[in-house]
Amino acid sequence: MSQRQRHIAIVTETFPPEINGVANTLGKLCEGLRQRGHRLSVVRPGQRKAVATNDAAQNLAESVVAVPGFPIPGYADLQFGLARPRRLIKAWKKNRPDIVYVATEGPLGLVALNAARKLQIPVCSGFHTNFHSYSRHYGYGFLERMIVSYLRWFHNRTQLTLVPTRRMQNRLNGLGIRPVSVWSRGVDCDRFTPSKRDPALRKSWGVGERDLAVIYVGRLAAEKNLQLAVTAFERLRHIHPRARFILVGDGPMSKKLQERHGDYVFCGMQCGEDLARHYASADLFLFPSKTETFGNVVTEAMASGLAVVAFDDGAASEHVRSEANGIKVPLDDHGAFVDASLRLADQPSLVSHLRSQARLDALDIHWPSLIEQFENIVFNLHYRETRHAPKQSVSIL
Repeated sequence: MSQRQRHIAIVTETFPPEINGVANTLGKLCEGLRQRGHRLSVVRPGQRKAVATNDAAQNLAESVVAVPGFPIPGYADLQFGLARPRRLIKAWKKNRPDIVYVATEGPLGLVALNAARKLQIPVCSGFHTNFHSYSRHYGYGFLERMIVSYLRWFHNRTQLTLVPTRRMQNRLNGLGIRPVSVWSRGVDCDRFTPSKRDPALRKSWGVGERDLAVIYVGRLAAEKNLQLAVTAFERLRHIHPRARFILVGDGPMSKKLQERHGDYVFCGMQCGEDLARHYASADLFLFPSKTETFGNVVTEAMASGLAVVAFDDGAASEHVRSEANGIKVPLDDHGAFVDASLRLADQPSLVSHLRSQARLDALDIHWPSLIEQFENIVFNLHYRETRHAPKQSVSIL
């Protein structure tokens, strides 16, 4: 049974129908909180016309404050937002939230944090993206320490920071960020299911019934460590020449990869039922990224009945049990990642076992229970913070 109705303001630089892990998570969060009777308002950058005309975000929030947005360097399809504090203060004085959840730490998140503090509204932050780690892959590695300092300063000005795994909780504690609580991610097992395997799609990839379809789903970008997946596949197809590598996603590395590997199958960005068919129609899922806070694609692959090879980090650290429902390898061992990929290619009986168990385990990763957990965390925080908050008048800047 839901707690009494509350008003939650979510501040984010990305939101559905944009396609990425943060937007997908926030979409599920908003949907779940509204189903439990709460009021949602969202502050985000204005979306590009092609995105904004998509109706996927309808009914996720009662109100949306769209602020000016500018492309993020290296991520032209995403934006950071800019807003004057007085605009948010005015909006929140008129329709005061019980709590503000800041999902991204960019300029918009900072303005929202300052506005909420002036209004004495409790603020909870989310750590959704390892921006400090990304800097190494875009020629800004020299800024990593500065970015870490900013993230520590930012999150320590909020009452609580939420992370998706216990390992990430320990990492943030090690960076001096406190308090930190774990709020994980669910997976939609009705959408992502082995039953959506499509022989016609496999045929379009050039994959026969008994051939091996190796898939990667995610952004085609430097921070995803894609060269390792390429290395693993190239080794694999020396033994299994009919295997095909399927890449689902887009990003700055897309053109270079297509030029170098014209025989790979590049499917571009997929979503909804089409994405589910792509997952279910493959056999092995290679996920070489080492910069994830979670990695929703890992649990989506498990729900789709794929044999997963991933590093012992993010979602894999929480949900993959080596030799039982997938294979995870130590973060610093690239050789083990390649070896695991080759091993699965040569052991169809093991692959069959891992695929079946991955699906069964994914059925236990429920979004409804995680929405209830989020509700309990943030509303307990609201109660604790407001119970002792002194009264204070606020002027609009």
